[in-house]
Amino acid sequence: MRNAATALLGTHDFSSFRAADCQAATTVRDLTRVEIENVDAELVLWVEGTAFLKYMVRNIAGTLVDVGRGQIAVTDVESILAAKDRARAGQCAPAHGLTLMEVFYAAHPWQRAPRVGESYEY
Repeated sequence: MRNAATALLGTHDFSSFRAADCQAATTVRDLTRVEIENVDAELVLWVEGTAFLKYMVRNIAGTLVDVGRGQIAVTDVESILAAKDRARAGQCAPAHGLTLMEVFYAAHPWQRAPRVGESYEY
């Protein structure tokens, strides 16, 4: 799963990972972090990027779980991404268990953008 996740890093067209009714003007997104950790008896998926499409993270999570179960080959994630076809990706993970941890906004002229691990102070 970790090896498959690295294929998603960077700027790509994430059409294969969006909802059928996604209204986004563009499907190009930039992911800066896609990591999987074992925490106690759970898998934790960290996804960071500049923006997300509707159900994008849920579809990424479901696809990576399918990789972990052996239903999708690790090497297939690159071709799924390149296909720009939602039917090629794995299942859509259920929404329960997903948590939005933090949102960073572009810096205002009077502020710098936060560095990794810090947030804006108001």
